[in-house]
Amino acid sequence: MPSNAVATAEPCNIMSGLRVPSSPWCETREEIVSGLTPSGTASGLTESEVAERKLAFGPNALAEQIPPSWWSLLFRQLRSLVVALLAAAALLSGIFGDWVECLAILAVIAINTAIGFFTELKAMRSMDALRRLTESMATVRRGGQMMRINATDLVPGDLVSLEAGDLVPVDLRLLQASQLQVDESALTGESVPVEKQTDSLPADTLLPDRSNMVFKSTPVTRGAALGVATATGPRTEIGQIGMLVAGVQADEQTPLDQRLNVLARRLVWVTLATVLLTGALGIWAGKETYLMIQTSIALAVAAIPEGLPVVATIALARGMWMMASRNALINRLSAVETLGSTSIICTDKTGTLTENRMTLMRMVLPSGEVELGKDEQLIPTGENLDPTAVQDALTIATLCNDASIDPEGKGIGDPLEVALLLGAQKAGIDRDKLESQHPRLSETAFDSDVKMMATLHHEGAGNYLFAIKGAAEPVVSACSDLTGADRELWLERNQSLAAKGLRVIALAKKTVRNEDEPPYADLEFVGLVGLLDPPRKDIAAALEKCTRAGIRVIMMTGDQAATAMNVAQRVGLPGTRDPSCVIEASSLGDGHISDDSNRDHVLAAAIFSRVTPRQKLDIVELHQQQGGIVAMTGDGVNDAPALRTADIGIAMGQRGTEVAREASDMILRDDRFSSIVEAVAQGRVIFGNIRKFVVYLMSCNLSEILVIGIGAALADGLPMLPLQILFLNLVTDVFPALALGAGRGDPSAMQQPPRPSGEPVLRRREWTRIVSYSIVLAAAVLGAYQFASRSLGFDDSGCVTVAFLVLAFAQLWHVFNIADSDEVLRNRYVWMALGLCTILILTAYLVAPLAAVMGLVPIGASGWSLVMLASLAPLTIHQLWRKLT
Repeated sequence: MPSNAVATAEPCNIMSGLRVPSSPWCETREEIVSGLTPSGTASGLTESEVAERKLAFGPNALAEQIPPSWWSLLFRQLRSLVVALLAAAALLSGIFGDWVECLAILAVIAINTAIGFFTELKAMRSMDALRRLTESMATVRRGGQMMRINATDLVPGDLVSLEAGDLVPVDLRLLQASQLQVDESALTGESVPVEKQTDSLPADTLLPDRSNMVFKSTPVTRGAALGVATATGPRTEIGQIGMLVAGVQADEQTPLDQRLNVLARRLVWVTLATVLLTGALGIWAGKETYLMIQTSIALAVAAIPEGLPVVATIALARGMWMMASRNALINRLSAVETLGSTSIICTDKTGTLTENRMTLMRMVLPSGEVELGKDEQLIPTGENLDPTAVQDALTIATLCNDASIDPEGKGIGDPLEVALLLGAQKAGIDRDKLESQHPRLSETAFDSDVKMMATLHHEGAGNYLFAIKGAAEPVVSACSDLTGADRELWLERNQSLAAKGLRVIALAKKTVRNEDEPPYADLEFVGLVGLLDPPRKDIAAALEKCTRAGIRVIMMTGDQAATAMNVAQRVGLPGTRDPSCVIEASSLGDGHISDDSNRDHVLAAAIFSRVTPRQKLDIVELHQQQGGIVAMTGDGVNDAPALRTADIGIAMGQRGTEVAREASDMILRDDRFSSIVEAVAQGRVIFGNIRKFVVYLMSCNLSEILVIGIGAALADGLPMLPLQILFLNLVTDVFPALALGAGRGDPSAMQQPPRPSGEPVLRRREWTRIVSYSIVLAAAVLGAYQFASRSLGFDDSGCVTVAFLVLAFAQLWHVFNIADSDEVLRNRYVWMALGLCTILILTAYLVAPLAAVMGLVPIGASGWSLVMLASLAPLTIHQLWRKLT
């Protein structure tokens, strides 16, 4: 529940005459207007007053919508340990005067930083584009004219007009209200729309009871109103809660961030150990100090996979863009990978598993029953049904109704009342004709205590008709034509309908001579109506994919247990055949779910009914404590803390509040559960591709370490120069790795269980492959180096050139060892990368100025023959080994 503290703006001193009240609900309409809108309700604010107040109070937008600064995005790219290692290598090169190498390494850092910066900047702009698509408009009276403006342009004192279907754009003190009801469930947790009025209230009135106020981001379900804006932007009630949500600190590092940092830390120690060991051996062998310094720089550069952060960033960004095309908009790049490791999805029911539209499915009347047929018409299920009873029931449902249907057939108002109108319309009832025959005189609004609603109509011949609808228990109890046995029978029928997943209401009526009679006494029972929010058509297939992928799906809903159980079974939610899988949240108490006696039961449950926001947060944390990677869906303000705490918070783009969207890692544009499953599948593919290119990069880098270390120990010079290694790391490493990152991935990715939460990027299996690959690659390079020196008679420069070219091409062919042959054939990016890298390598060899900087010399036909044979040897050996094993 949000705080009940006053959440209005403080008076602003720069504008004379403006008085923003601290408790607008306790002031009369006249007092509030005189303080905020001096020109009165007939005119509204002037242009100069609007400009002055906009300058003082700012836009009517939540603080969380302010994007991060460019420098914070830039700093985020530089926090990687791999970047720190590169910076240290550049500093060492500069200290000893190797400025070409120093500048080259700094160029690598700049390229990596720029790619990450502009990719996250594009993600941020995508989020801004979504917000612009979802911005609401407001009808406001200014300068005596009614106009439609962007809701962000509203200021305190604006006169705002509301009608059914509007989203309240600011906090308003109501001045006029006609049958106004507002759904405040996202703000207060109240599931029933709240009736509003305009009289002043005591100063100590709590937030849920401020019936003369309406609050930003709450939808109007019926009626019309005029109100004066008392708070905008972060000063609104929803803005105050948004700032509280910001206090729930989320761990900025997702599993991929943590794993790459672990890998980077290991590289630090490997690099230091290798440099120290090689230096000590060289000094012991009496080699020159400068040679050892050059060797140390070469080893440091060789040990660092410069392309890793670049390729990881681009792979995640590509995944983000692909998900966006499938209606899943990602807030942070690394959230793409986290989706792939998701093991539990906590989802709400309405609008995610279901269509979020009520449908009249069944009517149980005293003379029989009717149900919705395949042609969407109500058909009787027995022979004794009185046809006039159906018309009578639908007449009561139409008269006792504040919703409406626009000319395009779209319902406006409470979804339940819209469903009743549509059902009556399909049965041939003309609402306009009906209301002309039975004009409404008054209404007794729905009361959450009474749980009924009544309307009074002219019946003719001096009679009056009361039309009543409400919860089954109070309506049945108020019907004098039912005996005690009858009441028990109808309540049993109510439970039977609820167990079928239907929301049940009862209808009643009475005809009187005196319009002042109490509406809920001596009623005549009409019947029960069962309505269904149908499951989405694709939900069963999506849940089946989750089952095959080893992902648990947990339903959290505010509905009663019987309805939740039925919907779960209808959509095929696993583990819902046993009644013990359902937990009525009230049985857990109001505090934290920490009782050890409840723990196992909560962890095993598949459905939570009547669940509170506090309990949602506890359930998410409990599963996280057990090692689960939890994705959580939500749409209301009160869902925001759980969304922020979950490993992946998923907000609804169509019906979600602004605070929920700001607290989330992902926004569903279509609110479909199947979009979550598609995002999880894409996340798994992305991580599989990341694992492949990390193996590729690490095996290439380890082979370079072996070449430098062993070569320096056995010879008087280096078999390869540091700048050559840096060139290879940026060319023959990065582009093939990018191609591997763009692959379609393993088709069976969603038929395997989720990765354990603590599993590293590189398991023992991957390290074994890396070591074996690197040994064979290094052996080919060192063998070619020695052959060029001893058999072909090349000088040091010629031998270094042979070693460079052998390693360059061997690393290109190495991509076929990493990916399956079918995947390589399907991945056009691999062939593009091989072609581009070949051109770049030949350019470095053939262009004289570049060759001079790189230390390359012509090697003739014999040298090129050696290069081709030696570079193909590792591929041949590994392919033969794969065939034999």
